[in-house]
Amino acid sequence: MTQVLGIGNQDFEKVRINNIFYIDKTDFIRRWWESGDEVTLIARPRRFGKTLNMSMVEKFFSVGYAGRSDLFEGLSIWEEEKYRTLQGTYPVISLSFAKVKETSYSNARKMICQIIQNLYNEYDFLLASDRLNQNEKDFFRRISADMEDYIAADSLNALSNYLMKYYGKKVIILLDEYDTPMQEAYVNGYWEELTAFTRSLFHAAFKTNPYLERALMTGITRISRESFFSDLNNLEVVTSTSGKYADCFGFTEEEVFAALKEYGLSDRVQQVKEWYDGFTFGGRQDIYNPWSIINFLDKREVGAYWVNTSSNSMVGKLIREGSPEIKMTMESLLQGKTFHSTFDEQIVFHQLDQGDEAVWSLLLASGYLRTVHYEFNTIRRKAEFELKLTNLEVHVMFEQLIEGWFKGCGRVNNAFLHALMTDDVKAMNTYMNRVALQTFSYFDALSHPSEEEPERFYHGFVLGLVVELADRYVITSNRESGFGRYDVILEPRKRQDGSVADDGIIIEFKVQDDDEKDLADTVREALRQIEEKNYQADLEARGIPAKRIRRYGFAFCGKRVLIGSSLTSD
Repeated sequence: MTQVLGIGNQDFEKVRINNIFYIDKTDFIRRWWESGDEVTLIARPRRFGKTLNMSMVEKFFSVGYAGRSDLFEGLSIWEEEKYRTLQGTYPVISLSFAKVKETSYSNARKMICQIIQNLYNEYDFLLASDRLNQNEKDFFRRISADMEDYIAADSLNALSNYLMKYYGKKVIILLDEYDTPMQEAYVNGYWEELTAFTRSLFHAAFKTNPYLERALMTGITRISRESFFSDLNNLEVVTSTSGKYADCFGFTEEEVFAALKEYGLSDRVQQVKEWYDGFTFGGRQDIYNPWSIINFLDKREVGAYWVNTSSNSMVGKLIREGSPEIKMTMESLLQGKTFHSTFDEQIVFHQLDQGDEAVWSLLLASGYLRTVHYEFNTIRRKAEFELKLTNLEVHVMFEQLIEGWFKGCGRVNNAFLHALMTDDVKAMNTYMNRVALQTFSYFDALSHPSEEEPERFYHGFVLGLVVELADRYVITSNRESGFGRYDVILEPRKRQDGSVADDGIIIEFKVQDDDEKDLADTVREALRQIEEKNYQADLEARGIPAKRIRRYGFAFCGKRVLIGSSLTSD
């Protein structure tokens, strides 16, 4: 009988009882158990079956599901006798931080404490047991959404102790979406407070817990041990480049093609591959996102299903406020090209605005980029990647994301570019100030990180406008020329006969300093820098005559902009 195409089902028991579409991933239980790893962290992009697999593991091991052979009969894990006897034999603590998406530390802390309180409520029968002494029962009753930090820190460790006393066996702890609170903390500015709180909780639960048999954690990112996991040296981390469990999360190409055949969609194989293929885990290529595949099977048409299940707020923030190099690389990626980068797969959230490497690491972990080639550089002690956008679905998402930043400003943007091409400085000023008023408040021009490097912010903003001229110009940014590093140069593309139709353009950005009385002084300083550092040397070396090179100084102060220009001397 054909399985029901239910969307969004994450409870293993419900999936099995109601014959909902399911691809057998129970061999993960065997592999994980036989690995012998005490604490395992598996990082996979969102909607890759992490929650369903955690539910599967819970139902397999939990004493609360003892005797539930109906959930596993016919699946691979049930083929071996030793696993049939293992089912339902361990106390399991299962919790998820998926709902911890608060805008303040106090609310995030309270939400985590509430989740722990709800967990304790499931085991309130322990209060009637003679296995717990009075002090332990008193501690049990002190668990609440408003409990003190030291109680919260010890809560999972203590519950492990109580369950071991009651059942006579050490516990298995399952924590799903461990990093959701951390991502929200970064976006909303309370990273340090939440890190300190959860570090103590995790240390007691996973490191100094003598009542722990095994632990399994899932999330999108591998947050750095130094900033989050402290001395949790018993942690086995499985990232997108790890070979372990490569086909246990997500659908393999064989599984996808079999599903297409089952639902009479074999003629759509190539279309599905173009839209949804591209994820790579370890050495296993051609992994597909389950959410997109199930939605395609149900609706029988392609669409941006996976990328539209989240606001993508962090991704948008990182690219929007990132360096000009990030924006240029994104433009290249959208053209189907690859790029090389060297970085550590550990995510250090408070360093995301300090360097491009951390941004690419997060985009890879989140599934927006895929690995074309990977090797570990033993000298630099960092991984070297060749990366590209994962598939057409991700490509569509980034196009929509970038278009959204300038929504409502399209005509003004086009008018600015026209003014730039015709050297109409007055019109450039008019349109740029209009764009600034409409857009900079959305870009949060005066907030972190631009308060430290404002030129970088404005640089990236203007670069985002001029990339539309890529068919007429070779656009380069922050390259050496003459005696310094210019901000942006637009080198006109040559015709077949070697001539050029457009002028060369040099742009220098400066934010008004305290010692500059007005923006006109700042413009003059920008133009002086172009002249003194001989930025036109690069264009002249490429055969662009000096009289065909225009230079512009862009001066900024808050949302006010002043543009000035001059021709390079003959």
